[in-house]
Amino acid sequence: MNIIEKLIASGNTVLWGYVLIAVLLGLGVYFTIGSKFAQIRYVKEMFRLLKVKEKPPEHTEKKQISSLQAFFVGAGTRIGTGNLAGVAIALAIGGPGAVFWMWMVAILGSASSFVENTLAQIYKAKDNGRFKGGPAYYMKKQLNKKWMSALFAVMMILSYGTTFNAVQSNTIAVALENSFGLSPIIAGVALVILTSLVVFGGIKRIADISSLIVPFMALGYILLAIFVVITNITEIPHVLALIFKSAFGMEQVVGGGIAAAIMNGVKRGLFSNGAGIGGDPIAAATASVSHPAKQGFIQALGVFFDTLLVCSATAFIILTSDAYGSGLTGIELSQAAMAEHFGTWGGIFLGIAIFLFAFTSIIGCYYYGEANLPFISKSKNFLNFYRVLALGMVMFGAIANLQIVWDLADFTMAIMALVNLAAIAILGPIAFKALDHYMKQRKLGKEPVFYRNDIKGLKGVEAWPLRKKESIKEVV
Repeated sequence: MNIIEKLIASGNTVLWGYVLIAVLLGLGVYFTIGSKFAQIRYVKEMFRLLKVKEKPPEHTEKKQISSLQAFFVGAGTRIGTGNLAGVAIALAIGGPGAVFWMWMVAILGSASSFVENTLAQIYKAKDNGRFKGGPAYYMKKQLNKKWMSALFAVMMILSYGTTFNAVQSNTIAVALENSFGLSPIIAGVALVILTSLVVFGGIKRIADISSLIVPFMALGYILLAIFVVITNITEIPHVLALIFKSAFGMEQVVGGGIAAAIMNGVKRGLFSNGAGIGGDPIAAATASVSHPAKQGFIQALGVFFDTLLVCSATAFIILTSDAYGSGLTGIELSQAAMAEHFGTWGGIFLGIAIFLFAFTSIIGCYYYGEANLPFISKSKNFLNFYRVLALGMVMFGAIANLQIVWDLADFTMAIMALVNLAAIAILGPIAFKALDHYMKQRKLGKEPVFYRNDIKGLKGVEAWPLRKKESIKEVV
């Protein structure tokens, strides 16, 4: 291990072992209390919003990204290696208890997700007839911290835009080699070509591809997990007991213990669902909705969908197999468990699933990075440099060492998350006011509508119209 790898490893130990666990869980509790447990109380409202068809408001144009499409872009970015390979790594290193801490991160993190995505909607901007936004926008507009926006943008590009995509392509290459004997080099070249065909089409093409792939593959994967649970129903009580005991260090399994369980559960849970990191708000900001809180609810539901369903599915598939404890890790452990439950075709299915899941993650992550380029440079040459770098990292990930890639992704994500968490900790009360404003209208039986002067003290809001003074009845 060279000096750079050692520094990154040491940084990850401090950031993930102490700092981020405290900040993430602490802010998750704060946002949960501040929103009056909105992520639990309003689950029914979240599902209702999935069915709502928005009428284009007066301040939008045609061919906008729908709320559901933005949800699928976010889900496409979430559902990937974190769910299939990341969970396996967490189990191999942190033991079954890591699953419990993933669940805790999801429950608390969904409140953080509501806050950051609602803020992204409030401060979104127009770009060539479509919306764009994210943490860098609310940092610059409301906090007036240009340096903060620039730092977040740099870390976003280094994490989601480049390193994350190396993680995704690494997992795809390993899975395809295990399932079909395909050379990582060939897999890398194919991924670069496919990625370039999609990303040069812009956010609309990315949204269309994600909307097509994510629902189909996620449903198929969850159905397989349900089959595993049903056919191993007598083992489920033992598995659940193992998860809870290991979560609190009462039973040492593999690399278990409470410290390892918490660290790996929080790390992999966050990597998977992205709550509080600042990536999903970039997708959320593209949606055309009548009220910012709508997309906050939609993306909060996405956190539950990602972790409580898809991650749990992987955990149960692995923990009910003999592959667990075999020394395997990453996607190889997940594939071995699938092959045990379903035979050879199970491993092949997972190979295809990881390709599709991780591919939607690659194209979504690429867009997250591109959306932040203007905070560093608006030069066309810089955009082209980023595109070449992003595609190069896809190729690099396909042939690189697994540990180096994951360590880089963990480090850059940690820095980015801390910057975003600092911002939403300050701006949280604005999201709470937006929630109150939304629920007042829902209690009156109305479909909520938002205007920029409905909440006092907002700065730099440009995508929402002004409410006429004579029509103002309630201002939060």
